[in-house]
Amino acid sequence: MSKRTMSHRPATSILRKRAAVVAAGFGMSAALGTGVALAADSAQGALPNVSAASVQAQAAAQAKAATSAKEAAAKAKEAAAKKAASWIDPVKDYKLSAGYAQGGGMWASGKHSGQDYAVPIGTNVMAVHGGTVVKTGGNGAGDGPAYGNAVVIKHGNGTYSQYAHLSRVDVKVGQTVSTGQHIAKSGNTGNSSGPHVHFEIRTTPNYGSAVNPVSFMHSKGVKV
Repeated sequence: MSKRTMSHRPATSILRKRAAVVAAGFGMSAALGTGVALAADSAQGALPNVSAASVQAQAAAQAKAATSAKEAAAKAKEAAAKKAASWIDPVKDYKLSAGYAQGGGMWASGKHSGQDYAVPIGTNVMAVHGGTVVKTGGNGAGDGPAYGNAVVIKHGNGTYSQYAHLSRVDVKVGQTVSTGQHIAKSGNTGNSSGPHVHFEIRTTPNYGSAVNPVSFMHSKGVKV
């Protein structure tokens, strides 16, 4: 082996070591770059998830607010309906016949004391407002035979309602009734020229204290 050959081997070895170090450096840089890129991609991928959660939360809040507003509107509508229905007509599908203060030989006082609702016999008669039954029965519930079978209800505001010429009475004295509750069946009893319900608004439970029932019902929002 010559001296020239021997002197080249250490140099070659050093070059190989340097190349290996450089390659390792490039590999490390590449690895770090890849890691940074992956981390960036991961971060970018996470952002849409966070944003979606925020949008969902906002949508849920808006939906809840809308539901609350809808429920509030429904309650307000229900309250208004109840208020409007606090007074009602005594019967449905009727025709008005003799009116209040109408003259004629059929009335004991010469003047009609209520409003007549012409309906077939057996029509459902309802309480026009909540209250307590204070008078029932034949002979006009004590007001005279001209009324036939009758019912008188006392209301919370000190007003009384009377229903007469009934074919059947289905409530008792002392019974509490609510607006629209069935109390009797219409008829043609007493001094009556045909099937109808004679309806009065009174300031006492007895005959002689009637006021104009149509005007009174109008004041309560009922279009007779």
